[in-house]
Amino acid sequence: MDIPIFIMDAFTTLPFKGNPAAVCLLQKPLSEELYQKIATEMNLPETAFVICKNTSDSFSTASRFSLRWFTPTNEVSLCGHATLASSAILFYHKKNANRVIVFDTLSGELCNRIRGDCIVMDFPIYTSTPQEPHEVAELVKAVVGDLPLEDLQYSEDSKTLLLRLADTCDISALTSLKPDPERMMKSEHTGKIKGVSVTIKGAPDSQPGYDFFSRFFTPWNGITEDPVTGSAHSILAKYWADRLGKQRLLAYQSSSRGGELDLEVKGHRLDIAGRTVFILQGTLSL
Repeated sequence: MDIPIFIMDAFTTLPFKGNPAAVCLLQKPLSEELYQKIATEMNLPETAFVICKNTSDSFSTASRFSLRWFTPTNEVSLCGHATLASSAILFYHKKNANRVIVFDTLSGELCNRIRGDCIVMDFPIYTSTPQEPHEVAELVKAVVGDLPLEDLQYSEDSKTLLLRLADTCDISALTSLKPDPERMMKSEHTGKIKGVSVTIKGAPDSQPGYDFFSRFFTPWNGITEDPVTGSAHSILAKYWADRLGKQRLLAYQSSSRGGELDLEVKGHRLDIAGRTVFILQGTLSL
């Protein structure tokens, strides 16, 4: 069995920046074991598997696909950068001419369209609520040490803890964080938390005008730090839109690779726009 496979860097215009994802185009579903083995072998933050919903369609003509995402250790219910990468392969490499393509996923239907030099993804909005500090004190310390916090929130939808650094902190406080993944997992093993998003207020009045910055850590999914995390912005966009009083936001995820996300909150949905860079094309022979 030969499987076409691609690697894309998402949320960037430069190779080896943004977040890398592998995309496999399948003619039929695989076994659960094989999905995971391929993702483990690729050893990227996410490997996406795309199948045409209608078997009579091709990747160039179909408008609806099934989409699943796997980290090197497990399947996840939502992934932004691998969705962006999958859309880019279909629109740009397979020359899919549909105005909108739809992915059926564990998080429902995700619609994707081209806008200029970007691809826009229609994602869910996840809300967050205040989190009692004493319940997660050890985890917070494992991630940010003694840095002061402005806010502490939890999103049940995505099992994500949101840490907002105090406004007195500058961007260097965020970029210099070095969480201990083993300590993180030891301090939280209930399954309630699967990711920690650390964010700080941006500087929208200075170019390029980022409204906020963030980093995302998810050792529970086999990834110490995810370089650019579209799904984390399903929480961050709503959080910052409410506090900044604006629905259109420009965000930067400040990992070592870094990536930019153009966000627009639309009620209970979120438009996430980003760019991609084509890195590699090959064949898995199994």
